[in-house]
Amino acid sequence: MLDKLPDLFPEFNLIEDKELRTKTLACWIEAMKLGGWEVEDLEEIPFTLLIPECPVNYRKHVQSVTQTAIESAKVLSLFYSKNYKINMDYIVAGGLLHDIGKLLEYRREDGWFVKSDQGKLLRHPFSGAALAMKHGLPDEVVHIIATHAKEGDLGYRSPESIIVHHADFMNFEPLKNI
Repeated sequence: MLDKLPDLFPEFNLIEDKELRTKTLACWIEAMKLGGWEVEDLEEIPFTLLIPECPVNYRKHVQSVTQTAIESAKVLSLFYSKNYKINMDYIVAGGLLHDIGKLLEYRREDGWFVKSDQGKLLRHPFSGAALAMKHGLPDEVVHIIATHAKEGDLGYRSPESIIVHHADFMNFEPLKNI
């Protein structure tokens, strides 16, 4: 599985810090094992259960959010680099991991994707952040995972978290209205 994920997600190779890349990949591998998923399942798992017959799979969503966040960070860095710095490795790792908890939140039942027992108790920002902490990812990346969804609306968000949060919603909102 280790060798298939970077091929499926070339964004892993955009993480310049080798240790961060290794930990991000290890977090992915454990989430897939704990959820009972195979690499091929990433093409079938819907990225959300909130859209009936969701037309976008988990892999495509994660890649699109990551790429949207990368491009947004580049533009913001161009115009605001004197005001704040953006860590691009955190953007890429945060984009790749923002929904990692969904691999624990979902399960397949009779050909359908539904909430797992764990998913009924813990939404993916919580399980994803816990898994990232277990793998020793930097607090800044854990923060992105924990605050990327509505759970982060009432608290502080770092610039990287704001970018991934909006990238995620830019990829979600148009689809829920079709």
